[in-house]
Amino acid sequence: MKLRNVGVISGLILAVALVSLWSFRGVLATHLMARAYNQAFGKDPIAAMPDGLHVGLCGSGSPLPDPTRAGPCTVVVAGGHVFVVDSGTGSTKNLSLMGLAPARVEAVFLTHFHSDHIADLGELMLQRWAGGSATRPLPVHGPTGVDQVVNGFNAAYQLDRGYRIAHHGPKVVPPEGFGGTPVPFAIDAATPDVTVLEAPDLKVIAFPVDHGPVKPAVGYLFIYKGRRVVVSGDTAPSARLERDAQGADVLVHEGLAPNLVAEMRDAALAHGRTNTAQVLHDILSYHTTPEQAAAIAQRAHVRLLLFTHVIPPMPLRALEGPFLGRTRDIFHGKVRVGRDGDLVTLPANSQEIRVSNRLRSFI
Repeated sequence: MKLRNVGVISGLILAVALVSLWSFRGVLATHLMARAYNQAFGKDPIAAMPDGLHVGLCGSGSPLPDPTRAGPCTVVVAGGHVFVVDSGTGSTKNLSLMGLAPARVEAVFLTHFHSDHIADLGELMLQRWAGGSATRPLPVHGPTGVDQVVNGFNAAYQLDRGYRIAHHGPKVVPPEGFGGTPVPFAIDAATPDVTVLEAPDLKVIAFPVDHGPVKPAVGYLFIYKGRRVVVSGDTAPSARLERDAQGADVLVHEGLAPNLVAEMRDAALAHGRTNTAQVLHDILSYHTTPEQAAAIAQRAHVRLLLFTHVIPPMPLRALEGPFLGRTRDIFHGKVRVGRDGDLVTLPANSQEIRVSNRLRSFI
């Protein structure tokens, strides 16, 4: 009987404690939120990175809706300098969640002008301006046509520009720092590669890829203190990309799995979605399968193959096997199906490769 009484009393104490905690849950949650924001604002995640070349996925998805992936976006940090390749839907928020504030972005490099690669450009330019009191527009590098894209976003955001300046004042949002400045370069399959940015220890090179009928379309090679990263952009298998990827530490390459796309197309046809079915048929011609990308990486002696622009959506990790197919038999280096927040760290003048995910670890 005594043991039973002790058990009852312990149960009552526990129940009272749980009720008390539940009553104060708002206070506790507010305290935890304040603590998290203090930690976030007190950190400089970029300064904490080792000197080297870092490449992350602020968006690993495609135009097909996927609740787990933002639109195409790759962030590159070289010696503390932050660059973005493409700016897909939702990627600007992911930059912040990764601890890589849009205010720190020094330049954008566009691979081509498909909507899914430029959808968040206006938001990125605005967040950089308002979040960092920028005193000059954001340089946006891209092949011929980038002027039209950037100037279009500048025009679309003109009304908002006026609202922000009137509300926050020119010290917070300097009028001269609004928007973006297009930095065009001419390139095609018949021309040499183009060095689009050069600074101490850093070089960014653009090269043409095959995304026809989308022309021009380019990929980018980043070189910093002995480390090399190639970002493919959207492309069918490309000999030019393979040449520029020779010896790269990381090849960030798009990937489309025809076997999984076929499942989507069959379902679309079965339910009379003929337009969707036609689109799913057409996209096969100007993308690269994971196995084709693996063959390119193997011939180029790449060390890590990181898939992005993943088609179709893969909400289940169990789908990575069918997506990759024979990729790991073809390519003998490391393979990763990229997810939003993935970050690859390449310390300067070394052979080390570290992989983490900043969406899970930041804050």
